[in-house]
Amino acid sequence: MAEQLSIFELISNASLLVQGVMALLVLASVVSWMMIFQRWFFLRRAQAEVEDFEEHFWSGIDLRKFFVELEREESLNGIENIFASGFREYTRLTEQTGIDADAVMQGVQRTMRVAVNREEARLETHLPFLATVGSTSPYVGLFGTVWGIMNSFRSLANMSQATLASVAPGISEALVATAMGLFAAIPAVIAYNRFSARVEILMKRYEAFADEVSTILHRAAHTRIEES
Repeated sequence: MAEQLSIFELISNASLLVQGVMALLVLASVVSWMMIFQRWFFLRRAQAEVEDFEEHFWSGIDLRKFFVELEREESLNGIENIFASGFREYTRLTEQTGIDADAVMQGVQRTMRVAVNREEARLETHLPFLATVGSTSPYVGLFGTVWGIMNSFRSLANMSQATLASVAPGISEALVATAMGLFAAIPAVIAYNRFSARVEILMKRYEAFADEVSTILHRAAHTRIEES
């Protein structure tokens, strides 16, 4: 009985181009898994921060004191940054003379909208790469497979008698590239869809919170300007 070739033997016997395709797919898979774990921990932490912040925010604390506490921190991210950006702009505009409440709120809403967009960009970091790996890896693997099969059939021209045993190793080597392409693509696609859904949920909470803060500051602006 003929000895079966292992996967490593098939890879080592493949042509340089096919080996290059395999190496590229392995690298894409490794980088994808690194980004998957990084995004998983990041989005999980972002979700926990939103819940903790909203619980503290709606506990009835004084917003100005809360803002001062946040300003003491070195860096603000997520929902904290959205609130701090809006309240900072509110404080700056209300200290100006001759400005009405509507102008104040236009500036506050514009500032918070910019902050929300920045947070969206942070949440979506690495997702385009996962989408690219998920959509292109099968085709890259297929390219390696087609090239390997072409080489196998070209080698038949130098044989007086073609048998399945003579072309099977070459075809097997080529099919390994397709398998690697799928191995790189499937986790990337699943992670991209999962993370995109979580980002969408977080963005809806960010936008809803920004609207609620805008409503609170709008009432405060009217009261402050009327009193002055």
